[in-house]
Amino acid sequence: MLSKSQINLLKSLQHKKDRIEHGLFLVEGSKSVIEFINSPYQVEAIYHTASFASKMLNLSQKINLYNISVTEIEKISSLKTPQQVIALVKIPAWPPLNNAKLKQKFSLVLDGIQDPGNMGTIIRTADWFGIDHIICSDDTVDAYNPKVVQASMGSLSRINVHYADLEKVLPQINLPLFGAMLNGESIYGTNFGNEGLIAMGNEGNGLRPEIEKLINRAITIPRKGKAESLNVAIATALFCAEINRN
Repeated sequence: MLSKSQINLLKSLQHKKDRIEHGLFLVEGSKSVIEFINSPYQVEAIYHTASFASKMLNLSQKINLYNISVTEIEKISSLKTPQQVIALVKIPAWPPLNNAKLKQKFSLVLDGIQDPGNMGTIIRTADWFGIDHIICSDDTVDAYNPKVVQASMGSLSRINVHYADLEKVLPQINLPLFGAMLNGESIYGTNFGNEGLIAMGNEGNGLRPEIEKLINRAITIPRKGKAESLNVAIATALFCAEINRN
């Protein structure tokens, strides 16, 4: 049985300030939990119901296991329909970005992405296309937000998500910076080469003017229909597919 203080701690991790204070976040669902167990992330504890106990017997690492009731799972879960297992995971301290880590590959830059569902989908998309670094503006939604973690479907365990002042950091990275913008050269005729940064902007406002000034090449996805805009997660997927096709 969990103590009241344990429950309060776990529930508090639904809030960014508490995740930062404790350096912890929650992962829910068997698939995602197993992904994090088998990743470089440090899993501090696993809370599971009795029906999930047999799956916890063959862990390759020593993790604190708590067999708790369905009622307790419901108390600490952020989901309307809680799953049978929740992991308590340590937020990693990623080493500072440097050119060597980003050379000969593509990385994503996210400027002011606000929707957790979009963020989670972008992380999952990056994982699919073999992109392992995402550089985010400080005001981009927290990657360890429960809705982001859920939407990423375990892919967060394989992606390095960095937060930084983009105006200061981007000029220090000696790589081409491609910006997704309404006016630019067509994505389908662009030669992206074999390395660079792909900058995606806020859902409603796009890239900030301060970031636009840093863009080396403005790239657009040509519109054929009458939709006013394209969802940022879908646009990111199109960019990822295109840079992999070149």
